[in-house]
Amino acid sequence: MPDPAKKKALVLGGGGLTGIGWEVGMLAGLAEAGVDLSDADVVIGTSAGSIVGAQLTSGRDGLEELYERQLAAPDGRPAARMGPAVFARFAATALRSRDAVSFGVRMGRLALAARTVPEAEHRAAIARTLRVDDWPTRRLMVTAVDSLTGERAAFDATSGVPLLDAVSASCAVPGIYPPITLDGKRWVDGGVHSSANADLAEGYERVVVIAPMAVSGGPIVAPRTQAARLAERGARVVVITPDRAARTAFGRNVLDPARRPAAARAGHRQASHHAPALHTLWTTNAP
Repeated sequence: MPDPAKKKALVLGGGGLTGIGWEVGMLAGLAEAGVDLSDADVVIGTSAGSIVGAQLTSGRDGLEELYERQLAAPDGRPAARMGPAVFARFAATALRSRDAVSFGVRMGRLALAARTVPEAEHRAAIARTLRVDDWPTRRLMVTAVDSLTGERAAFDATSGVPLLDAVSASCAVPGIYPPITLDGKRWVDGGVHSSANADLAEGYERVVVIAPMAVSGGPIVAPRTQAARLAERGARVVVITPDRAARTAFGRNVLDPARRPAAARAGHRQASHHAPALHTLWTTNAP
């Protein structure tokens, strides 16, 4: 018998600061068009998506306010670099890995050996962006990867892990930010396992996947492939990835805060293209 609580799932993938801006812009634009995805029964967030998911489910700020915040000028802090060279290195490592878990081990090894800012500094930066202290009452899942075993975890309010720590771990890009220590284990970015982790929405009737990074490589499964598998099991799924204008807005460094406002505007504009299909999926029970 279907679980009445597992109706609608929103999946928010990783994609750096530009991914945060684009996702918030997309969500705000969809809400303006009459499709408010914030009433999902579960929100599954990975890396950038964990920040947006926590903000969305907390109810502290509305989508319009979250969007306006993305349009604000950067605060002047230097940008970390995550551009084509970093992605190429990650892709080469993925191609040498037999599956997502072995890739996680390799990336965990890289993360543990890298010289980065201290954990406390990374947590503080995430806290300034997140501006949410506690787990929401609504279901939020935040993904991260064990740096030693390569296994993925999905933290939620029942995991005994503070929200800030879970999100900091989910955003700990190997080689750029430090692994985060939780219960004696070191955790890295949930995007190491999958850029969206849409498979965690299995069992939900309607699923929307918003994925700033749609690429895959080696054992890393693309969001659209994960969505197709959900559809094979009976779910109704819509996947949204950046259009050409959004990709241009992202630029060559997804961690550049100066690119975030343009990415947010691009997501807001792109939302109108997807609103009709999402209205049919999200707000009606038609097959």
